[in-house]
Amino acid sequence: MAGGSFVDPRGIKQYEGKVTAFVLITCFVAAMGGLLFGYDLGITGGVTSMDEFLIKFFPSVYKRMKDETHETSQYCKFDDQLLTLFTSSLYLAALVASFFAATITRMWGRKTSMFLGGLFFLIGALLNGLAVNIWMLIIGRLLLGFGVGFCNQSVPLYLSEMAPAKIRGALNIGFQMMITIGILMANLINYATAKHKNGWRVSLGVGAVPALLLCIGSLCLEETPNSLIERGDHERAKTMLKRIRGTENIDDEYQDMVDASEEASKVEHPWKNITQPEYRPQLTFVAFIPFFQQLTGINVIMFYAPVLFKILGFGDDASLMSAVISGVVNVVATLVSVFTVDKFGRRLLFLEGGSQMFICQVIIGIMIASKFGVTGQGSFTKGEADLLLFFICAYVAAFAWSWGPLGWLVPSEICALEVRPAGQAINVMVNMLFTFMIAQVFLTMLCHLKFGLFFFFAGFVAIMTIFIACLLPETKNVPIEEMNRVWKSHWFWAKYVPDHVVSEAYDSKKAVP
Repeated sequence: MAGGSFVDPRGIKQYEGKVTAFVLITCFVAAMGGLLFGYDLGITGGVTSMDEFLIKFFPSVYKRMKDETHETSQYCKFDDQLLTLFTSSLYLAALVASFFAATITRMWGRKTSMFLGGLFFLIGALLNGLAVNIWMLIIGRLLLGFGVGFCNQSVPLYLSEMAPAKIRGALNIGFQMMITIGILMANLINYATAKHKNGWRVSLGVGAVPALLLCIGSLCLEETPNSLIERGDHERAKTMLKRIRGTENIDDEYQDMVDASEEASKVEHPWKNITQPEYRPQLTFVAFIPFFQQLTGINVIMFYAPVLFKILGFGDDASLMSAVISGVVNVVATLVSVFTVDKFGRRLLFLEGGSQMFICQVIIGIMIASKFGVTGQGSFTKGEADLLLFFICAYVAAFAWSWGPLGWLVPSEICALEVRPAGQAINVMVNMLFTFMIAQVFLTMLCHLKFGLFFFFAGFVAIMTIFIACLLPETKNVPIEEMNRVWKSHWFWAKYVPDHVVSEAYDSKKAVP
């Protein structure tokens, strides 16, 4: 392998190298950025179901929650726009932050963006923990959102650029793994603090801990070779590439990175460039994958789980414990994707997960309809509640090994360097926009659509599964710099990719002995 590369039977260039301890440790530290997002997803629903928190900030919601006269439908007890604004304001801030994060990530590097994300989140968590009025809460949430926006922009890029192609999926899913761990940690903390007068302060304030860890960790990280080349530091880039690949024979991969960077430097307006026809496949997936990811309905379960379980009659402790159970399932199922994504590929996980989610949501909708109907009056027996929890956990598991991790992995690995920051920014913006919208309208939709809300999400799951089956090619074990050849070989996207990609592939085959 002169130059450190060879061409596999698919015509895709592969690079020499091994999985080093340095890469594993580096990616683990970077993936801690997912703890921030996950902790917030898990903590919010638990806090908004705590009596002391509701009495202090949302007394009207507390009054409706305790109403035993049956004048208020179970579906509508938490329908309050200010309460949902507390939850959803974070995602609106993350949407705005992603505009700035894309530029900072490109000009100053991935680790700088990670540090800023940790710093924003640290300040926001402390502000929330010390809040004395609703506006202090909202300002804290906005700062948390800036932290999430910066981390979600930089961490998946960092992981994809540091990881060898053969385990890129597993290492990138480390980000989603940390999200699920953050959710589980938050559920456990909510369960432990729910009965204490100021337990909500502890729950919100503890978010400063993972933020502080990320700030310290990002200062210790090395920058990716792609980012170093992009900013003109070629010697450090070459040294870093040797270190992360564990070999001196990196000339071909390094040269491909330099070539990609030179092409990227010719692009003055990456936001405009990504809208050109040759980037149509990338633009389609960085926009539609996060759009569909939110319309699986998963965040309904994640940040409203305790509220939802309480609405369905599980009781205070039971609702929090049910959220913990679904959190454990989330972590375990994400591990499944870590060990299978580079073996079985992205498409299989997408398709299996989508099918399982669809079945579970239909069954959940039917169960809720049979007990609560359109009046919202009713309750589950213990056996029925346990069965409902089983199907919710099966739904969470399906998401956790498919749309959860792949929703971050695929958009971060399919874009060429010249449009990569813009592509990831679009991914984050669309994700946060629809997370905001779902968070803001879910409790109102539940009040009006009732059990039909679960059929609404099931319909979107069916659509997105067909979308993946028809349009997404397999990207496992493909180096990022070689991704265009995958699009060129696809039945639909081939017409958008310029012919020179094919000729370059042919030249590469001839050049590699």
